[in-house]
Amino acid sequence: YEWTSITGHQWRASRLVAFGWASVVVVALETIFRGAGSGYVSSLVILVGFTVVAIVIGAIKGRGHWLAGGIFYAGLSGISLTALRGSADAGLINILFIFAIVWGTDILAYFVGRAIGGPKLAPSISPGKTWSGAVGGTVAGIAFGGLVVALAGFDLGLGHLAIAGALSIVSQIGDLFESFIKRKFGVKDSSQLIPGHGGVMDRVDGLVFACFLAFLGTLALSAASGRLESAPGEFISGK
Repeated sequence: YEWTSITGHQWRASRLVAFGWASVVVVALETIFRGAGSGYVSSLVILVGFTVVAIVIGAIKGRGHWLAGGIFYAGLSGISLTALRGSADAGLINILFIFAIVWGTDILAYFVGRAIGGPKLAPSISPGKTWSGAVGGTVAGIAFGGLVVALAGFDLGLGHLAIAGALSIVSQIGDLFESFIKRKFGVKDSSQLIPGHGGVMDRVDGLVFACFLAFLGTLALSAASGRLESAPGEFISGK
C-alpha cells in the first residue's frame, strides 16, 4: 500500500496494483508452506517471475514500472524475514543481530552526524546525512552486532564483525534508497500510519535492505557448500 501511495498508483482501482497484491500473497504462501532451503529458492523464482510479468505489463500499458519494483521489494522483504527467523532459537538470534545493527547504525549515525557534521553523504538525495554520521553509524553497527553475538554465547570472530559492518553499510544504503524514491515522487512520508513518524517503510527501510543481504548472502554460501536445506536459519552460528 505505501509503495503504491509513494509512486502515485491508484491502489484501489488499478489492475496492476491488484496483480501486485496477488503476487505478494502467492509468494508469501509459497514461503510459509514450503519452508527452508529449496522452498525459499522456489519463492524467489516465483517472485522474480511475477516481477518480470509486471514489468512487461507496465511496458505495454506505458506505466507501472515502479509497481514491479514494489512487488519485488515487498516479496523479498517477506521471504528474507521469514527465512532468517525460521523456527529455531538460532533464528531469533539472527533477527536480534540484524535489529541491533540497524538500530545502532541509525541512532549513532544521527548523533555523530549532528555532533561532528562535515561533508554531506548524498546531498541531492538526503541533505541531512554526512560522511561522519555514516562512519559513526557503521562503527556502532559493528559494536552492537558483536555485542549480540557475545551475549548469545558464540565465540565472537572477525567474520561476525565483517558481517555486521556489511549489514550496517547496506542498511544505510536502504535508507538512502527510500529517500531517493520519496524525493523522486515528491513525497515526504510513505504514509501517515504512525503519527509524527510517517509510515512503516519510513521505519524499516534500512532493516529491509539488511535482511535482503543477510538472506541472499547466506543462501548463496549455503548452496555453494551443499547445505541448502539448512539455509539460512543459522547464519550467525555458522552451523
